[in-house]
Amino acid sequence: MKSQVYLRLGLVLAGVAMAMLPFTRAMATTTNLATLRSGHPRLIVLADDLARIRQFIESDATARQYHQRVIAHGEAILRQPPVERILIGPRLLDKSRTVVDRLYTLGLLHRLDGQAKWRDRAVSEMLAVAGFKDWNPSHFLDVAEMTHGMAIGYDWFYDALTPEQRGTIETAMVEKGLLEAKQAHERNVGWARSPDNWNNVCNGGITVGALAVADREPELANWLVSRMRDSVPKALASYAPDGAWREGPGYWGYATRYTVYLLAALESALGTDFSLGASPGLSDAGTHRLHITGPTGLFFNFADCGESANDDPVLFWLARRYNQPVLAAAQRQFVGERGATRDLMWFDPRGSLNDIRRLPLDAHFKNIHVAVMRSAWQDSEAIYVGFKGGDNQAGHAHLDLGTFVLDALGERWAAELGADDYNMPGYFGSQRWTYYRLKTEGQNTLTLNGANQNTRATAPIINFASSPANALAVADLTKAYESAGATRVWRGVALCDGRSRVLVQDELELAKPADVVWTMHTQAEVTTEGARATLRKGGKILEVRILSPVDAQFSFEEVELARPQRPARGMGKLLVRLSEQQGAVRIAVVLQPGSTPGAVTLSPLAEWKGSTP
Repeated sequence: MKSQVYLRLGLVLAGVAMAMLPFTRAMATTTNLATLRSGHPRLIVLADDLARIRQFIESDATARQYHQRVIAHGEAILRQPPVERILIGPRLLDKSRTVVDRLYTLGLLHRLDGQAKWRDRAVSEMLAVAGFKDWNPSHFLDVAEMTHGMAIGYDWFYDALTPEQRGTIETAMVEKGLLEAKQAHERNVGWARSPDNWNNVCNGGITVGALAVADREPELANWLVSRMRDSVPKALASYAPDGAWREGPGYWGYATRYTVYLLAALESALGTDFSLGASPGLSDAGTHRLHITGPTGLFFNFADCGESANDDPVLFWLARRYNQPVLAAAQRQFVGERGATRDLMWFDPRGSLNDIRRLPLDAHFKNIHVAVMRSAWQDSEAIYVGFKGGDNQAGHAHLDLGTFVLDALGERWAAELGADDYNMPGYFGSQRWTYYRLKTEGQNTLTLNGANQNTRATAPIINFASSPANALAVADLTKAYESAGATRVWRGVALCDGRSRVLVQDELELAKPADVVWTMHTQAEVTTEGARATLRKGGKILEVRILSPVDAQFSFEEVELARPQRPARGMGKLLVRLSEQQGAVRIAVVLQPGSTPGAVTLSPLAEWKGSTP
């Protein structure tokens, strides 16, 4: 009898459990969305943020200037047709970025003043994009950025859209963005496993889109947020330990922008970033951006990166998120009156030029094997040296282990050529190391026997020191040149003698004869006389002298690049050529702004200390 009662009770409980199963599954699929903000807008800029922006426009002259520029940009957008699905090479990325820019600008203006012209133009943009046959999933950055732009437009204009317009935009976002991302994650594609910028951008853009429609597509949105939480830490780990990015400062900007979009959207939509913002090194990312930019306003542009340090409004966001007013001061100074939409959106009036002056003069970014040194902050004529060991297998790397740039007297004297056209044949494939800007010959480093460095080599910085009077770094480049018979290759760069001049010293041990070439690219006018070279640029002079070998001489060549490579107009290279070298070889070159270098006493790199090399 008792067993029958238990049997009936078991059947009842089983029935209850079965009846609750759909509810349990529904709860399971929305775990990440439990705190989802109801209604719209919910992405990045909330009502309190709008009130803050309006207050700054009212009370701060810089914010007012930014606002006027945003209005002017919005008016220009009104005169332009909606984007069309036109690929450049294999990419729709140019159009995706145009959509992101337009919908942030039109959306912010509409939310600030409510004028119908901004809404109408944004709607036409979104409907045009929704009508594309796809958002080019074969190059997934295009999908991620387009989804991001459409999500901002959908969310910020939500109440101004008709039900039909919302439905069209939602359907496009789900079918051409979110479901494509789900398939990519299910295939475990490379960007989902990568430590590089594709991970930040793809996960960031898709997550912004998922949060926009999370109340309409909770199961899909939750699934994508879960995958993002598994995937994006692989890329965020690249900021450790000191905020640097191994793909160069241009891709620091790209990765960090989408990291910020991701964190800001999670915070605004869910009230939490799942502790992703506490990833080691991320709080130092903004100061890395300041250090990697010289007093000329140009980047230390290693890897696929141009010289120009573009506007990075994320510095305003990072200043607030990590309570670092110095970043806001630096961004205001850099942008001047040229502030754009996201500068206004994240504007921060805190910080001063004195905060910048108090930053350390030198920095060693351990994970990417880069050191930077300067004679002063807030001095446009200060001496600045960027020097890298590095990893030739890093994303977007050039074969540039040992390269350096030099700023002084308001000019860039030692220059990196940066990236070439991504659409050239084999740029990211079999022909990559044949192009001048990417091969070792095109860097400010050593070439042995005219050959490229080992494409798999790394070059750690093995010594770094900073004192009030001097700074130095030494990198071990040996792995890059082993195929030429090198058993040791070290390069040291020092900002010495009261930070008044720069010494570049190389030490090689060669087991067999090799031709060694020392190279420095420059856009200066160059005259050579034996072991001396005089560089002139912008009415300024840099004197360069070979200290070792004592019989070495400079030569100079113009850089002429065959098509389809971009021309390197005005670029030449200062050279030291040493033939049939074997055993111990030392090359030492001193560079001094404005006057002939005085006497320099050389010491072995192994003996370089923080006080003097």
